Parts: sequence; C-alpha cells; structure tokens
Amino acid sequence: MPTWLVTGGAGFIGGNFVLEAAARGVRVINLDALTYAGNLTTLASLDGNPDHLFFKGDIGDTVLVRQLLDQYRPDAVVNFAAESHVDRSIDGPAAFIQTNVVATLGLLEAVRDHWKVLGKDRGRDFRFLHVSTDEVYGTLGETGKFSETTPYSPNSPYSASKAASDHLVRAFHHTYGLPVLTTNCSNNYGPFHFPEKLIPLVIAKALAGEPLPVYGDGKQVRDWLFVSDHCEAIRTVLAKGQVGETYNVGGNSEKQNIEVVHAICALLDARRPREDGQPRSSQITYVADRPGHDRRYAIDASKLKEQLGWEPKYTFEQGIRVTVDWYLENQEWVNGVLDGSYRLQRIGTSV
Repeated sequence: MPTWLVTGGAGFIGGNFVLEAAARGVRVINLDALTYAGNLTTLASLDGNPDHLFFKGDIGDTVLVRQLLDQYRPDAVVNFAAESHVDRSIDGPAAFIQTNVVATLGLLEAVRDHWKVLGKDRGRDFRFLHVSTDEVYGTLGETGKFSETTPYSPNSPYSASKAASDHLVRAFHHTYGLPVLTTNCSNNYGPFHFPEKLIPLVIAKALAGEPLPVYGDGKQVRDWLFVSDHCEAIRTVLAKGQVGETYNVGGNSEKQNIEVVHAICALLDARRPREDGQPRSSQITYVADRPGHDRRYAIDASKLKEQLGWEPKYTFEQGIRVTVDWYLENQEWVNGVLDGSYRLQRIGTSV
C-alpha cells in the first residue's frame, strides 16, 4: 500500500484528492491547518478508516512535519496547502506570503532533509508534488494559451505568492536534487468548493433569492477544470511525470464568467424553480470589477496529454450539472462551513 503525505487535504481540491486516493487503496497522512477553507466535514466518509490519518497543523511547523515524515515514511508528499483566493489576497496579502512562501519553504526544508537520509531505492522513487495555478502566468489577450514555458507575470498578491512558491520548488530541485514535480492548473469547480468562489457563491445566492454579483462586464474568461479530472491529472503526474518537470492541467472549457452564471441559473430553474416563476437570471447584478482583475486565462495541456496520456473526461456542461446537483443535495454541508466571518458577502475591495 503506498503512503502519501497530503498537505491541505481538508480543503476543496485537497479534500477531493484525499477521498479519491483513499478509495484507490492509498494510505493518506493528511495535514491541514483547518483555516476557513479547510473542513473535516468534507472527509466525514473517511471517519474510522485506519488508512486515513488526519493531523491538524501548519506546513510551516517543521517539527510536526518532520515527525510525520519520520513516523510514516511516505512515498510522496503532495502539497495542496495554500492561501488561494485572489479576493482575500487583496484584503490581506501578508497571510498569503506567510503560507505560500515562508511556510512552503519550511515544508521544503523538512522534506529535503527527510529525502536525503532515505536509502538508495526509496530515495530514487520518492516524489514531492507541488500543486500550483495558471494565475502565475498573468493574463492573456483574446488569443493564445499558457504553456509550461510561458514567462511568469503574476498580477495579484495571491498569484505572486504562488509564483514564489513555484520558484522555491524549482530551486530545491536544481540546488539540492530534491525529486519534485509541479502542476499548474486552471480554475477548478465541483463538490466541496468553499462558497465564496464564483460557482458555489452563485448557487448559494440564487437559492437564497439574492442578487448574483458579476464583476465588471462579466466577460472575463477562465478555463474550467472539473475537480475530479484535476485529481486524476495529479495522480498521473505523480506516477509517470519526469522529475523536475512542470505540467499544465486544463479543462479545455473556456467560458466567460457571465456564461457560467447563466448556465447555473438555467440548471437551477430546471431543478428548483423560483416560486414566482421568474428566471434566476433576473437576479444577475453587475458590480464594480475586482482590482487588477486578469482578463483571460487559457491552458495548453498538450504536454500532459502527449507525454503522460492524460486529458479531461468532463466537459463543462457535464461537470456543471454534477456540481449544481451536488450543492442542491448537500445544503447542510454548505451551511455548516459558513461561519461568522463569512456569510456570502463580497470581499477583496481594499485598494
């Protein structure tokens, strides 16, 4: 049975990854600080599973990380742990530097020291996989896509902090020989997504009969990646990726934000119509744009397809149906993760 140390394994992507890994017979050592975006209720189906061991803690706590590495001797470390919301980084960039840069450095140092004392065979097979974002590349015009050789040009405190962590991972490979892999993904969506992000926020507000806020003209373009496809891509890179390489992960589903909102409204109208019979698109409200809002992201994932044989299984139309249905069936989870500090209000307006 392989053993993976997964950091940030109670968050959105990390939680989905842990659930899928456990279902595939992997023993998961799960380390998560349980900030606002980390929720153990996401992992409730693993309660009592002896092959899922959860530890509350920060990746910057090198004493704890070293203890976990020494005790459980994982075959791989998969690092999801990060502050990840652009709007929050506008209001409070310091937390993003602390987690995504300083704490990631501590994690890398602990993993490097652990790897150096592994035997020849285990050291050769060990991997550190760092999960990152396409936002490190900046913004695109109307044409073109991000490739693995696109120069970094981050435009928000969040993307700048992730760019720094990517550079640290690269440096630890080239300086110390640490066997690393990096993935840069496009916008994820799916079950267990914290309700301040666009898709779950629109679902929650639409059901509550509240205005659906759309930034600017709503024509910002993102490449939407269903979270299960992303998890499979990470497993593929972990199993077959070349050490030291970066792989872009995209969903082949470019959509304007306003198109995404209209798709959600149409699905909710069909599944749970408003009592007054009005379409939920009537709730759409255009609001002031996010400061420094990137206009378009698009991923060229051909390297991952051609070299490792991965491509997304879900179209956006398939994935958004699954997502909307999941939220309709799991309102208890949604209400449970909202707390006194966040109740679907807008954040990220500090300038």
